[in-house]
Amino acid sequence: MTPSAVPRTSVKRRELKAMLDAAVGAAKLAGRVLTSRASQKKRVTYKGKVNIVTEVDRLAEEAIVGYLGRKFPGHSFLAEEAGGSHPGSEFLWIIDPLDGTTNYAHGFPVYCVSIGLQHVDSIVLGVVYNPNLDELFTATRGGGACLNGRRIQVSTTRSLSRSLLATGFPYDIRESKHNNLDHFSAFALRSQAVRRAGSAALDLCYVACGRFDGFWELKLRAWDVAAASLMVTESGGRVSDFRGGRFDVFMREMLASNGRIHKQMMAVLKPRGGRPSPSPASALRKKKRRR
Repeated sequence: MTPSAVPRTSVKRRELKAMLDAAVGAAKLAGRVLTSRASQKKRVTYKGKVNIVTEVDRLAEEAIVGYLGRKFPGHSFLAEEAGGSHPGSEFLWIIDPLDGTTNYAHGFPVYCVSIGLQHVDSIVLGVVYNPNLDELFTATRGGGACLNGRRIQVSTTRSLSRSLLATGFPYDIRESKHNNLDHFSAFALRSQAVRRAGSAALDLCYVACGRFDGFWELKLRAWDVAAASLMVTESGGRVSDFRGGRFDVFMREMLASNGRIHKQMMAVLKPRGGRPSPSPASALRKKKRRR
């Protein structure tokens, strides 16, 4: 979905600014919760074989929901740990209090707080805060994206072979064959490099500010992408499903890029029903065998 194809919000600019300020306050509050307990021993429980949650996830989420709930008592909430609270508002806060829980639990300092706001069916603001680097990414629909108050733009890289990409793996990687390993291999052979840092929200923000040229992942949840997908489009990038169709935060697959390499990435992802398209090297080997 190109920026020009994104529907504009009917929320008044002054109202949107107040909501953004509140989201920033909530994200920084949660960031303090995370950093204050980062060096402590974590109590970890499992939602699946490799999908974990810590007590800090819940504390940070409670801080965010409490903060925003006091300011906007009629709004709805969808948060990763507590689920949804839906009083029927056309405003829905979509919250990931700790994106990168596995990193956090292991003391690997790559994680963030992610807060997005959906109005009716459009994400209208996003805040992603990385407390380790004190980097605050913000975006509003039609208002651009910023890093610590300065406007950001996607990269100008035009070739997939010269691109630095990012991705992640789903939590059911051990049980499901639909696990992104095939695409990881395909992109590793076609791009300059692929990184897997463990936070989809930060990966997308890094696409928005030009550190990464593209990102793809499957089996994501709305709280992983709601805020950061807006960062990408508002910084001049493109988000879609794997086939280039319109993206929705409740989809389970996502392709994001600087827009210039989007079709090249789609070509790798296209054969979703089977295997990814063969790499140039493997295609050459097959051609030689046929001779």
